[in-house]
Amino acid sequence: MKLFKIIPILLAGLILTGCEKVIKEDLKTAAPRLVVDASIDWVKNTAGNEQKIVLSTTTGYYSSEFPGVSGAIITVTNASNTVFTFVEKPGTGEYICNNFIPVIGETYNLKIVLNGETYTASETFTPAPEIEDKIDQNDKGGEVGDEVEITFYYQDDAGQKNYYLNSVTQPHSTFPELEVEDDEHTNGNLNQESYSHEKFKPGDRVDIKLYGISKSYYNYMFKLIVATGNDGNPFPAIPSAVRGNIVNQSNGNNYAFGYFRLAEVATKSYTIK
Repeated sequence: MKLFKIIPILLAGLILTGCEKVIKEDLKTAAPRLVVDASIDWVKNTAGNEQKIVLSTTTGYYSSEFPGVSGAIITVTNASNTVFTFVEKPGTGEYICNNFIPVIGETYNLKIVLNGETYTASETFTPAPEIEDKIDQNDKGGEVGDEVEITFYYQDDAGQKNYYLNSVTQPHSTFPELEVEDDEHTNGNLNQESYSHEKFKPGDRVDIKLYGISKSYYNYMFKLIVATGNDGNPFPAIPSAVRGNIVNQSNGNNYAFGYFRLAEVATKSYTIK
């Protein structure tokens, strides 16, 4: 796990007397843009028929609220021209489908009609390998050997190029921690991923998700992780907007953020000993 330290800058002639003042800049806020969270995830050993797409908008830098977007017509169509309709929970910006049919390797097309404009995207359902039952724990793990570390394993398919998204959720982080991988140097191998945290203690539950993802989504997530400064690079990139595969067919200048993803998901939980 990466550790981030805030290093104070000492200014000559400035004496701190124990009081702090938060400086809040008056930033300009751009016009809101549509944000599409169209993550169609099929957890192994489930029907996969219940799926959700969330529409929201960008917001101001200091705002913690992302307004939901109502009034859209959302459909997903498979290769057999079967149409799956996503219906909004009134006023929430969450659109639900209860009869979705996931098929690995099949291409699906997303269509969103909103305020007279049409947004589209296309993606193929990507498989994921199982996470092995064996999970190893090392009580002297981490970068300097002072953290509890777990390692999980999965078998890469040698017959094709594979891309993965790893998600780890545990009680000492508010949000899941994400990492993308490919099999360029591990094709056909039993791959392993390690995760550590300085606050792990016996009884803590760690939930692991392994998504099979497309090359295009891998590239998107890689850019997104770098843009947010969470790639471990000591010289982070300048924050920038990362656009996904959602295309506004009516007005290219009014583009949306987000991605239409279709991924099989393997899950495993581990309790720290």
